[in-house]
Amino acid sequence: MAFEIGIMTFGEITADLTTGALPSPRQRVRETIEQAKAADEVGLDVFGVGEHHRSDFVGSAPAILLAAAAEQTKRIRLTSSVTVLSSEDPVRVWEQFATIDLLSAGRAEIIAGRGSYTESFPLFGYDLSDYADLFRENLDLLLKIREQNPLTWKGRFRAPLVDADIAPRADGATIPVWVGVGGSPASAVSTGRLGLPMALALLLGPITFHEQTVALYRESAAKAGHDVDALRISINAHGYVGRTSQEARDVMYPYFAKGIADNNHQRGKGLLLPRAAFDAQSSPGAGLLVGSPQEIIDKLLAYHELYGVSRAIMQMGFGGLPQKEHLEAIERLGTEVAPVVRREVAAREGRTA
Repeated sequence: MAFEIGIMTFGEITADLTTGALPSPRQRVRETIEQAKAADEVGLDVFGVGEHHRSDFVGSAPAILLAAAAEQTKRIRLTSSVTVLSSEDPVRVWEQFATIDLLSAGRAEIIAGRGSYTESFPLFGYDLSDYADLFRENLDLLLKIREQNPLTWKGRFRAPLVDADIAPRADGATIPVWVGVGGSPASAVSTGRLGLPMALALLLGPITFHEQTVALYRESAAKAGHDVDALRISINAHGYVGRTSQEARDVMYPYFAKGIADNNHQRGKGLLLPRAAFDAQSSPGAGLLVGSPQEIIDKLLAYHELYGVSRAIMQMGFGGLPQKEHLEAIERLGTEVAPVVRREVAAREGRTA
């Protein structure tokens, strides 16, 4: 299958490293749409917007940002990354993404996840003790909405549906639903059992971090009778594409380290990332996608060989990277990295890119 490469953002609002000034929410929203347009123009395959419900992010309503991006792009796929499905109404999620699908002529996708941040639970009146059960039930409902209309359904956490007409429907046959997995064995097993594509998130750690996750996913899918060779896996990781290896690390590090320190409130204050640790995480054996175009090519091909991934989504710009450098990295990813990776993967698989 064709190898896809894309970018994603959570639209974090981080103080400028030099002046200390915060970008306005309006600025960050407009920059997000500009990034989507740039990614589309250089031939990238996917653009994603993640979900957070705090004032240091503008991504509380990813569907609206993706709808705006749909009007500024022509071919790139538009996905959430992720939709925190545990605290969402699946009916509303479907309605929103089906609308994006209509606006974009069939380019909408959903990456559904439990959410590594939990601010949405008290905000929308959900009990964190129901964290896992809410996700399972809401994913079940979302998949049933995708499969049939009208729908009769009953669960624990929302009112039942009786011959419910849930509209609009997708522009094409369906809307792809991926499951975002951060490394939980139970999540990998349940995703494999359902035969859904899996989006692996890797913040920091070795490139081999998800070996067990992928093995459990494939084993579970096979036991459930799914065609394992047809399953899709994505790697979603932080990164930056510079002109050279040194430039990429020098540009990304201060912003990435600030993002790690500033945007992890629920994981504890003062999460410091020394430069030596960052450089180690940028090495061939570690997970970050940072370096020269050739280094990114090599790392993506290593991920493909290790996990059989057919998609990679880079989160560039974390920690307030200036828009100029962000757009330059998007251009390098689309024009220098993506064509080579697609060609090399196609050659490995014995097909034409």
